[in-house]
Amino acid sequence: MNASPLIALLAALLLSACATSPTGRSQFIAVSDAQMNQLGATSFEQMRQSDKLSRDAGKRATARCVVDALVVALPANAQRTPWEIEVFADENPNAFALPGGKMGVNTGMWKVAKTQDELAAVLAHEVAHVLARHAAERVSQQMAAGVALEAAQAYSGARTSPENTRMLMGALGLGAQLGVMLPFSRLHETEADVLGQRIMAEAGFDPEGAVRLWQAMIAGSASGRTAQVLSTHPDPQNRIAALQARVAELRPVAEQARAAGRRPACRM
Repeated sequence: MNASPLIALLAALLLSACATSPTGRSQFIAVSDAQMNQLGATSFEQMRQSDKLSRDAGKRATARCVVDALVVALPANAQRTPWEIEVFADENPNAFALPGGKMGVNTGMWKVAKTQDELAAVLAHEVAHVLARHAAERVSQQMAAGVALEAAQAYSGARTSPENTRMLMGALGLGAQLGVMLPFSRLHETEADVLGQRIMAEAGFDPEGAVRLWQAMIAGSASGRTAQVLSTHPDPQNRIAALQARVAELRPVAEQARAAGRRPACRM
C-alpha cells in the first residue's frame, strides 16, 4: 500500500485541527463538538440504563445544587449547555463529566467530600475537562495515532527497518501509547485542576476545598478505600502542593464572587 496518501491525510488533519485550550495550550482536535456531544449523550444514557442510580434524594439535591452554582460562573456559551448530573450507587469515590454537560458522581464521594466546597472541587474539576475539550483531544489523538501507524507500517515495509519505523512514528509525535497518551492524560488532569479550582472560586466556593478533598482521598486510600482516580492522576502529594499554592491567589476571587451574590448553600 502506498504510504503517501496516508501521510498526506495525516498532514491535512494536523493542519485543519489546531485549537487552543482555556489555558492557552495548543491542541489537536479533529472531531466536532456536535460529534462529541452526541457521543456523550449516548454514553450517558447507556450508563443510566446499565448502572445503579442512587435513590438518595438528599445526595441528588446536593449534587444538583453544586452543579447549578458552578454553572453560573462558567463562560456564557458553557452556561447554555444543558448540564445534567446523576448520582450513581457506587462506593468508589469518583465523578465524571462527558461532552455536552452530562455528569455523574458516585455515592462513595460523600465518604471523602464532607463539605460543599470539597464536592464542588471534584465537580468543578470534571466540568473543566469538558470546557477544555479534553475528550475530543483524546479521541483526536487516537484517530491520528491510527493513521500514523498505518503510514509508518506502509513506509517501513517498502523502505526501512522496524527500528526506523519507530523513529518515524516518533518524528510524527505519535510514537507509542506510553509516549503520547499517558503524558497527555496527566497534562489534562493538571490543566483540569487549574481550571476547576478557579471555576469553584468564581462560583463562590472556598478554593481550599480542593486541597482538603485530595487530602481526604489520600487518607481514604491509606485506610483501604483506594480510589481509582489515584492510580491514573498525577502524584497526589505534588497535586496537593500545587492546589495549595493557588489558594492565596484564588481566595480573593471567591470573596469577590460572594460579595457579588454568589453564595452557594448546598446541604451535605
